[in-house]
Amino acid sequence: MPRSTPDAAGRSIRLQRIGEQVRHAIAEVLGRGELRDELLARTIVSVSEVRVTADLRHATVFVKALGGGDDQAVVKALASHARYLRGEVARALATKYTPDLRFRPDESYDAGARIDAILRRPGIARDLEPEVRLPKLTDYDEDDDG
Repeated sequence: MPRSTPDAAGRSIRLQRIGEQVRHAIAEVLGRGELRDELLARTIVSVSEVRVTADLRHATVFVKALGGGDDQAVVKALASHARYLRGEVARALATKYTPDLRFRPDESYDAGARIDAILRRPGIARDLEPEVRLPKLTDYDEDDDG
């Protein structure tokens, strides 16, 4: 019997729950402005997802600098504060291990924007619109009662 039920994508629900707890803990620290870093103080950082390994030893934190900020610079700044952030995560988690944090830029926003731009192209948007067909008088038989 498996220890944790997988979701539709095959990931453990327990690992997803722990990832969400890590995400909330990091977002809370960033929201309170506890990190003494000029770049992080002037940049709004979105923590979109945290993926935790099965042994809970490592967590990959996907972040995005909102408002046109430099994602790589934000990742570098967060990596320099990883030890402090790990300590804050340890306070928030009730697990035996606290995962080491690795930060990566979240590219899903860019992928979504590219897909949206493709779907808005006139030729494609035209094909996606539902065809509205109004009935003509010739579509009805005179013998029909409806």
